[in-house]
Amino acid sequence: MLEEKVELFNTKKDFFYFLSILTFILFYSLLIEFNNYKIFTRFDTQELNVKVLKHYTKISSYNERIIQILKLKSDNITFYTKVKRSLKVKVGDILTLQIWSGKITFYEYLTRFYTYSRVKNINEALSSKQKLNTLIQNQHKDNDISYLYQALFTATQLPKNLQGIFSQLGVSHLLAISGFHLGVLSTLLFFLLRPIYTFFQNLYFPYRNSKIDLFSFIAIILFIYLTFLDFPPSLLRAFTMLIIGFILHDRGFKIISMQTLFLTMAILIAFFPRLAFSIGFYLSIFGVFYIFLFLLHYEKLSKIWQFLLLPIWVYFMMLPFSLYIFSSFSIYHPLSILWTSLFTLFYPVSIFLHLILQGDLLDTLVLKFIHLNNNFTSVSLGYSWVLIQLVLSLLATIRKIFIYPLLVLVGMVFTFALIQVI
Repeated sequence: MLEEKVELFNTKKDFFYFLSILTFILFYSLLIEFNNYKIFTRFDTQELNVKVLKHYTKISSYNERIIQILKLKSDNITFYTKVKRSLKVKVGDILTLQIWSGKITFYEYLTRFYTYSRVKNINEALSSKQKLNTLIQNQHKDNDISYLYQALFTATQLPKNLQGIFSQLGVSHLLAISGFHLGVLSTLLFFLLRPIYTFFQNLYFPYRNSKIDLFSFIAIILFIYLTFLDFPPSLLRAFTMLIIGFILHDRGFKIISMQTLFLTMAILIAFFPRLAFSIGFYLSIFGVFYIFLFLLHYEKLSKIWQFLLLPIWVYFMMLPFSLYIFSSFSIYHPLSILWTSLFTLFYPVSIFLHLILQGDLLDTLVLKFIHLNNNFTSVSLGYSWVLIQLVLSLLATIRKIFIYPLLVLVGMVFTFALIQVI
């Protein structure tokens, strides 16, 4: 007889208490951020050590000259600045920078902003991430392939042209390390560690709970990896949900639930208010939301049908968000359903090949994929479509009948996008 799982919040009073505690934490977190902001803007200029996340050139709207723009990150803030074109910097470089901070607003401080600056020093020493990127780069002759693997393994941001290509192909989510990658890594680590643990458990500690011990080992490894990548929002969401999900499951709570998703989102925003302004964080939340929505209404389907239909469902449900934010579509975009399934095999294989310094074995195949589509089309979608989808999606969590107009809506969006590129 199967043990029935219970919901996390059984009464409105429990939910109210939980929300009250998180509201207090959020208020206190914002208070800390505001205090840091006041210190940051106390003087007109500040000297910071920052990491280069991205650099690109653009034409200035002021004098039509080509300028170099850097996307930079310090301990607390992410911002953009303009530097001389002659300045030679690489992604991952550590700069000592003097910035003009006096007029930055609190909202800009919490999100991102542009400011004038002056570079005082470039740290020539390579960071651990740069060393790993160099190791990856040395295994490939083509720079585009090297950039792809750096994005996959070290969360290094892709050059603008590659971002456009992968967005057109509908696989941007595969190159931004997220819950999908965390799931593959967790599964891989489990099958690697389980035989080793079982061997020692049988000899020395048969009384131990293997489920808890293996999860703890895997969680520690993933946290170290998360720290190395500097806590990308989507990966932080996935890791937090993994921890919360395991704790709830171990105590008999139902984890495939909107309550679990809400719990994860609320806790993260309460402790890290900046996540409330992260597009990547919300895309990650929506992806899980639609997986849970499918399982909520179609849990009685056989596992085979769930496996076949779920990727198609998620693709169509996330398409309006993708078009609204990125405005990218191509005739190959729907094939991302297939690419996502194949990626489950490609990702661990590529990790293994790079570990044995044979990362270039799949280069021919990857290069063909990169150059699969040369026809770039911009397909814009108004925010009203997204708002309607959000309303229907929330209603669908209450009544299954709202699934049908939701499917009609995303079907119309897909048809509209397809007509634009044919």
